[in-house]
Amino acid sequence: MIPALILLALACAVLIGRQLTLEQGLHNAARRMREQLADETTARLSLPCPSAGAEELLSCLNQLLELRQEERARYRRKEQELRRQIANVSHDLRTPLTSILGYLQLLEGDGLSPERKAEYLAVIEGRARTLQTFIAAFYDLSRIEGGELPLEREQVDLRRALSDQLAASYGQIEEAGLDMEVELADGLPPVWADSGAVARIFSNLLTNALRHGKDALSVRLYRAGNVIVSAFSNRAEGLTAEDAAHVFERFYTADKMRTGQSTGLGLAIVKALAERMGHTAAARWEDGVFTIEVRWVI
Repeated sequence: MIPALILLALACAVLIGRQLTLEQGLHNAARRMREQLADETTARLSLPCPSAGAEELLSCLNQLLELRQEERARYRRKEQELRRQIANVSHDLRTPLTSILGYLQLLEGDGLSPERKAEYLAVIEGRARTLQTFIAAFYDLSRIEGGELPLEREQVDLRRALSDQLAASYGQIEEAGLDMEVELADGLPPVWADSGAVARIFSNLLTNALRHGKDALSVRLYRAGNVIVSAFSNRAEGLTAEDAAHVFERFYTADKMRTGQSTGLGLAIVKALAERMGHTAAARWEDGVFTIEVRWVI
């Protein structure tokens, strides 16, 4: 009888000790979790003497900690991106405004000839139009990304839409002095898209190529499986593959892309419009040739 009581007492002591150890471990885990929530450390929670239930609880807590850390990392990235965008918006607004104010001060000077006044006014008007274009593009991009710009999908003939844009830009192409190579496949099926958005995509791509292209411009439209590809290629000296990976970002600020002629929003609008309509846009740089493709799902 006595040996049985001794064994029972020992068993109770072991269970009590294990329970105390587990409780102390849970207290320590809770303390470490509070510390990690405060200082964002990445160490995982553990128990010195775990049970199946406690292990499951710790696994859930560790998953919550990882999700919290990922959320904080996303927040920091978004905050940095917002600050960068605010700085770039300030730059794009300040540049034409500074020029306008400078020429207005020149107009206040005495002895200006009518010809010189007309010249200054023309510059002011040009800078004001640049500012107006930037504000309109920024507003449009915000509406597109926020789903507020109405798009009416219909069957669109991409060959006709692109031909119309090329014809409308003929004067600019001639002025740019680029050798044009146009290859538009026949018999392409229509795609579901908004005709106005398609026209704007092609217009933005042509404008970008004319502003930044060198020597030659290649425009191709062809079918590749279940998509139709519209590809705009031109030589772009000074660009790199890294630049190509960022050209769709709003206000991309690489010096090679920001020449003072562009706000950096045109390509961001291209990508946003394409994705809103269920299509995709991508860019690549190979051997000095910069190519932007829009892949239209048939």
